[in-house]
Amino acid sequence: MKHFPVILVFASLLTSCGGGKPEARITINPSDTIAVMAEPIDSVTMSASINASGMITTENEARLSFKTGGVVQQVLVEEGQQVRQGQLLASLNTTEIDAQVRQVQLSVEKAERDNQRASNLYKDSVATLEQLQNSRTGVDIARQNLQQARFNQQFAKIYAPRNGFVVRKLLNAGEVAGPGSPVLVINELSGNSRWILRAGVSDREWSAIATGNTAAITMDAYPGRTFRGVVSSKSLAADPASGSFRVEIRMDPEGVQPAAGMFGKAVITPSESRRGYSIPYESLLEANGKKGFVFVTNDGRTVRRVEVTIASLDGQRVFISEGLAGHAFVVTSGSPYLKEGSFIRISNPVR
Repeated sequence: MKHFPVILVFASLLTSCGGGKPEARITINPSDTIAVMAEPIDSVTMSASINASGMITTENEARLSFKTGGVVQQVLVEEGQQVRQGQLLASLNTTEIDAQVRQVQLSVEKAERDNQRASNLYKDSVATLEQLQNSRTGVDIARQNLQQARFNQQFAKIYAPRNGFVVRKLLNAGEVAGPGSPVLVINELSGNSRWILRAGVSDREWSAIATGNTAAITMDAYPGRTFRGVVSSKSLAADPASGSFRVEIRMDPEGVQPAAGMFGKAVITPSESRRGYSIPYESLLEANGKKGFVFVTNDGRTVRRVEVTIASLDGQRVFISEGLAGHAFVVTSGSPYLKEGSFIRISNPVR
């Protein structure tokens, strides 16, 4: 192949007396230029997919506890065990609670005797109406205390609220449970509660996603398989810890039995299309999350290094949402040898 020198004209020096001096020229040898390949940058409309990842779980999770504190007498299930609605899961030693119930029952009996005595004395005009009313109030208070004690006695046992499975077992027999402290964590798995992928997305991605959008879900536990999913809900507030917005994708396990806590990835397809730029994957440099760099050229002789925002990856193409406006060509080959302002020669035909 023959190489022809590239001539750059920097200035023309003109004399003031009508004579002229030769133009000052700088010659760039072919060895000083870098051969690259490039293609035009065209704006395209496409439904850019959104990549998200998170944990597999179910829609409803219950943290089961005793209403009152006490010594755990028995825990009848283990982690991972399937449970059915109404099944007894755990119970407290009720010695103390039963004693409290009996104590309140005795208080009710005494209050009723006192009320009967006050009623008889009132009929004999010995007790006042106020004393009779106070005795009746004492009976009502005692009966309410008995109802409360029996309620606490009833909730000294934990039953499964729905069909599901045990995710975590936090206490064992012999340990002391505090009032309201979780003993078991149950994930509901029934007709109304299904497997979901709970993922975090950026604010820009959150605005592009709508409930009902389809998604393709993959899990490391099932290599080579792709599960269908649908966006079921979007959070209306960011996670204070991560700053991301939560999106829940209801998935169809298609006969497999995943486990809560598995890692999953989703490719969400928004229903609305967006304007952007499609470039070859090879053009992208130093990609980090949603940011990357490419080399562009407008004159076909020098290059600029510009930052771009990556919307999605699709096979061998990259969808760029920002950073390429106003540029004519993107370098597709030879980028590792370039730097800002490098001289180039385009070796492939471009339109």
